[in-house]
Amino acid sequence: MDIDAFVAAHRDQWDRLDQLVRRRRLSGAEADELVGLYRAAAAHLTRIRAGAPDPQVISEMSTRVAAARGRITGTRELSVHEALRFWTVSVPAALYRLRWWTVCVALVEVALAVLVGVWTLRSPEAMSALGTSSELADYAGQQFESYYSTYSSQEFAALVWSNNARIAVVCVAAGITGILPAYVLYLNAVNLGQAGAIMADHDRLGLFFALITPHGLLELTCVFIAGGAGLRMFWTLLAPGPRSRAVALAQEGRALITVAVGMAVALVVAGLIEGFVTPSPLHWALKCVIGVLALAALWAYTLVLGRRAVLAGETGDIVEEAAGAVAPEAG
Repeated sequence: MDIDAFVAAHRDQWDRLDQLVRRRRLSGAEADELVGLYRAAAAHLTRIRAGAPDPQVISEMSTRVAAARGRITGTRELSVHEALRFWTVSVPAALYRLRWWTVCVALVEVALAVLVGVWTLRSPEAMSALGTSSELADYAGQQFESYYSTYSSQEFAALVWSNNARIAVVCVAAGITGILPAYVLYLNAVNLGQAGAIMADHDRLGLFFALITPHGLLELTCVFIAGGAGLRMFWTLLAPGPRSRAVALAQEGRALITVAVGMAVALVVAGLIEGFVTPSPLHWALKCVIGVLALAALWAYTLVLGRRAVLAGETGDIVEEAAGAVAPEAG
């Protein structure tokens, strides 16, 4: 195909399509014309992709066809009711269905962190592998605590949120692999255990818990939830149950997107606590109370609203009309 000749031959049609898409109001005849030009443009895009895959032309045509499709089908506006339903039904239902995965991941993570910490503390070779004596002393005496006051509270909260959100997204998005979320969780536990061992070796274990507890309770729970969500996705791939594997993965995948959105908000709260509460001059006991209350709020949200939603038949998946039609299944 001569792509230049093809573009020149159909340019008038495409320009007319662009004009109709931009118009705020269309007559009946213009609406029919828009549909016809959209179908023609979609066919042209298919021909270009097959016969002359020019990236620039394909990008231009893809944008044009998408804009025309949006004008024809319209956009679905999110109502206040739908937003309220999402946060009071869909998110807690998805979190509730993950509660045992979350608990299991948390138990394994904590056990692994303690094991790594004790082993590092009792093994001179393992401790020396983390740095020289002066480096470890500097870490325990200055770096660990100063980490929370290096940046301004606003910058630090944003930095913490972006880092933790990245970990959560990796666990959820790559969950189908099974390996990547497990590896991320493993590294998280090892780093936590090693940091605790260094602080304990320099008689600063109390400071370690005082600094990580306010934000860490909520932050680590979010990581556990994300890890559990990713591993559940992997388990769905292995054992889809009565559903077909494709349908099971689609349903669970959409529910995990709901989890990811919920965790993004929870991690904002954890980031604010770490940015504003942890380095503040408040007494450490009050800081820990704030952390405990934040964690309790998340679990109350999950167990109270989530249980109610699940008993009503909710799964955290999007509503049926938004999910699209699926082929019927036997059984």
